[in-house]
Amino acid sequence: MGGIPGIAGDVVIAVMLASGDVPGQPAIAPPATAIAAPVPGSPATIAVQTSDVTASPAPISIADAPPARRIRTKGDPLEGFNRSMYRLNQKFDRAIFRPIAFGYKTVVPKPVRSGLRNFFSNLSEPIVFLNDLLQLKPKRAIKTFARFFINSTAGIGGLLDLAKGDGLPHRDNGFGNTLARYGVGPGPYLFLPFFGPSTLRDLAAGQVDGLVLPIAIGEPFDRFEYQVPRGVLAGLDLRVESDAQLKALLDGAADPYATLRSVYLQNRAAEVAEVRGQAEAPLLDDPLADPLPEDPAAPPADPGAAPADATPQPTPAPPAANPQTGEVEFVAYFD
Repeated sequence: MGGIPGIAGDVVIAVMLASGDVPGQPAIAPPATAIAAPVPGSPATIAVQTSDVTASPAPISIADAPPARRIRTKGDPLEGFNRSMYRLNQKFDRAIFRPIAFGYKTVVPKPVRSGLRNFFSNLSEPIVFLNDLLQLKPKRAIKTFARFFINSTAGIGGLLDLAKGDGLPHRDNGFGNTLARYGVGPGPYLFLPFFGPSTLRDLAAGQVDGLVLPIAIGEPFDRFEYQVPRGVLAGLDLRVESDAQLKALLDGAADPYATLRSVYLQNRAAEVAEVRGQAEAPLLDDPLADPLPEDPAAPPADPGAAPADATPQPTPAPPAANPQTGEVEFVAYFD
């Protein structure tokens, strides 16, 4: 009955106890000094002894405060799942993958690492060439073929990237861009361990790209003995090469998950705009802004935890408490 403050609440409680209307409580007679019986023939009155009764506001319980509203970010309907996967991936990276990657860097000389990187990159040129054709870009397809021919011959099977010096740098292109070129939307944003940030469209399209060489050529590209070492070596090399960029991007971010999501989606938006022949990428809702700085007195937040609402909650009175949370809504881009 904490919702009935002051004198009126005491009266109601006393009357209910006297009548036995309170569940689980025996009916008791009120004190004679508390309630006087009405006089027959006169209006019913209730006299209350107020000498020991002090009106005071009902206590305010933190449990009664409305819960913080969780923001559903546009383009990321699976944010709870994605944040859990992001936290899992970060733990795995810190404990296992990053140390192994830097061990690989220490043991394997840089020229060997560069040669392997160029070799695997050269093997992806036929996939780039095929998607250039599917996107109806014959000039790009010719450049891709020329790059592949130069590096496969003069570059010793792709170990040397000689075409880059001839004005033919590597360009990433895949079936995800082809689908986007013809209007297929990205679908929900996804973050998966070992895959990193992606979208439903790009994740599915990547599997299609991975089937081109196994189906078109067969051995050794369809063999488990090739695919696993290739994936491990490429992953370790990519982790080493991207370490400085990841540190610069995420170390100072108030919400690393949202920052990484924003950067990935903006990069993909720019790539899709370029494939579609747009002069520039469309203006995005998210300008790469981090959430507002948190209160220094507040405990540090979990990097993978979802941000709370930026709108201050109403301040109850009394007592003069001022609970408030601060966040910035991240709005992801849908191309």
